[in-house]
Amino acid sequence: MSLSPTGRRGAAAASTAALLFTLAACGGDGGDKDAAAPKTELTVLAASSLTDVFATAEAAYEKEHPGTKLTFSFAGSQELAAQVRQGAPADALVTADTRTMDGLEPETGTPTVIAKNRLVIVTGEGNPEKVEGLPDLADPSLKVVLAAPEVPVGRYAKQILDARGIEVKPVSQEPNVRAVLSKIELGEADAGLVYRTDATVAADQVDAVGIPDAQNAIASYPAATLKSSEHAEAAAAFVSWLSSPEAQKILQDAGFQKP
Repeated sequence: MSLSPTGRRGAAAASTAALLFTLAACGGDGGDKDAAAPKTELTVLAASSLTDVFATAEAAYEKEHPGTKLTFSFAGSQELAAQVRQGAPADALVTADTRTMDGLEPETGTPTVIAKNRLVIVTGEGNPEKVEGLPDLADPSLKVVLAAPEVPVGRYAKQILDARGIEVKPVSQEPNVRAVLSKIELGEADAGLVYRTDATVAADQVDAVGIPDAQNAIASYPAATLKSSEHAEAAAAFVSWLSSPEAQKILQDAGFQKP
C-alpha cells in the first residue's frame, strides 16, 4: 500500500525524531563518562620512606575525591628539593625533615607536619652478626651502610652516632633510605640505619634492632603545597587531608607516629 504525501511526511518526521533521540542518548552517555573521569591530576613529590603508606593513602583519597587523580614521585628529600628549585611541574611536597622544607620557603605554602618517625638498626634476617646496639656499628669487621649525610635519614644517623662518639666507616652512602634498606635485603651489607617504618615494610627479609628513645632522633614529615602548582585549590585540599583522622589512621597503622 503506498502512502499519501501527508503520510510520507509523517513517516519521515518520525524517523528524524528517532534518529535525533538516538544521537542525543549517545551524546548523553559520553557526557556522563566525561563527568565521571578525573578532572584534576595532582603530582606529589614525596620522601622515599612514604612509598608504601602513600599507596594506601592514594586509594583512600581518590575514593573520597573522585574528581582527583594522584601521581606520586618518590626520592630522597634532598633530590625532591632540587627538583622543586629546578621548576619541576608538581603540586605538593612532603619531605622527611623540616630542614629541607624550610629551605624551600619561597616555593611552598605554609607546611604542616603530618607524621613523625624514628630510626632503627636494620640487619639481615635473623641478625646473623648479632648486632645489639649502636656501639656495634663501629666494629670494622661489620659492613655498615648509611644514607649520605645530605639525606635526612643520613643526617639523623650522623646525629645519633656523633652524640655517642661512635665512629662508623660505612661501606657505602646511599641517596635515600630505601637504597640503604635494599643493600641489607640483598645481603650486600650487614647493618644500616633506616626509619622504623621501612624496617616494618621489609620485616620478612630483615630484622630490626631498636634504639632507645634517649639515643634516637625524631624525624618530622612536613607537607606543603607548591606555589607553582596549576591546581592550587586541589593541592591544598590534599595537604589538608593528610592531617585528617582518616589519613592519620593510615599513617599510624603503617608505624608512623602522631605529628
